Amino acid sequence: MSPLELFFDLVFVFALTQVTAFMAEDPTFAGMGRGLMILALLWWAWGGYAWLTTTVDPELGKPRVVMFLAMGAFLVVALATPGAFGEDGVLWGVAYFAVRLLHVALFWVAAQGDAAMRRQVLGLLWSAIPGAGLVILASAAFDGTTRDVLWAAALVLDYGIVLSFGAEGWQVHAEHFAERFGLVIIIALGESIVAIGVGAEDLGTTAEEIVAAGIALAIVCMLWWAYFDLYALVAERRFRQAVGVEQLRIARDSYALLHFLMIAGIVLFALGVKKVLEHPEDPLKEMPAVALCGGLALYALGMVAFRLRNTGTVAWARIVTAAACLALIPVAMEGAGLVALPLLAAAWIALIAYETLRFREFRARVRSEYLTH
Repeated sequence: MSPLELFFDLVFVFALTQVTAFMAEDPTFAGMGRGLMILALLWWAWGGYAWLTTTVDPELGKPRVVMFLAMGAFLVVALATPGAFGEDGVLWGVAYFAVRLLHVALFWVAAQGDAAMRRQVLGLLWSAIPGAGLVILASAAFDGTTRDVLWAAALVLDYGIVLSFGAEGWQVHAEHFAERFGLVIIIALGESIVAIGVGAEDLGTTAEEIVAAGIALAIVCMLWWAYFDLYALVAERRFRQAVGVEQLRIARDSYALLHFLMIAGIVLFALGVKKVLEHPEDPLKEMPAVALCGGLALYALGMVAFRLRNTGTVAWARIVTAAACLALIPVAMEGAGLVALPLLAAAWIALIAYETLRFREFRARVRSEYLTH
């Protein structure tokens, strides 16, 4: 992992914070849907640069300059996010197009002499133009449902055109790629910790508020454990062992696509935590309650899909945990946040304890292999 990649990711941290703030300002299901569309487009752009830096050394002269320019465009996207479905929609679309265009330009240079990769890069270009174009059109000429539908169409085109070309023709360095996506999980978890601080900053330091913040942090710790203790190691080992097109398909499926479910789950959880800590003794409204509990369920189910894709096995304990989180939505809506948070924490602590004991021998072997790798 190069210092420039870490530097680049700082802008993505800010973008995640802005998405959470966007949904917090409009705590409705429509607001959640719009926020998730913004997040999905941001994720697709960030993922493209993760692919890029596994092919191109970002510390070289031209790539470094392009990465700096992309950071500037990404910063504008993040700054425009609170008004993306309002007066800043055109600015958001133009800046997003700049992020995608810079990515395509540098990939085109990197693919010099590689006909297969250049065909894929053209696919990136043809996905970036209509996707960003629809966002600009929607923001400039429409509002309400029509605007939202055009944003959704832009999202489908952005993902669909690229995915339609298949995985052949790309290049990937498995260890670096897995490390990069593991880092973005940490970034998202860091955003949830920021949400704890933001939610509590205007409050005092009463026992109830400190307990609520501590329980929220305990849940974040369990989310970290659930990914990094074993799942990430097994996935990386499988990724490194794969060859050819199968390795590229794992990069696409397990990391570029399925990791979005986990990122979205963390962002939704962060939103729910922010709302809980604003009024820890009050029930949550419908959307924040779904975000809090449903975000944790989505994170768990994202890891179920991640494991299924990599090993072909089903994580039944995590499915049960996801169901338990969803079952707590009515509790979050009817009782105080100080009631819902401990129950959610208990569900995740139980999951981690069960898996640590259930797979202790396998876990010890995998972690030993990883440390000696």
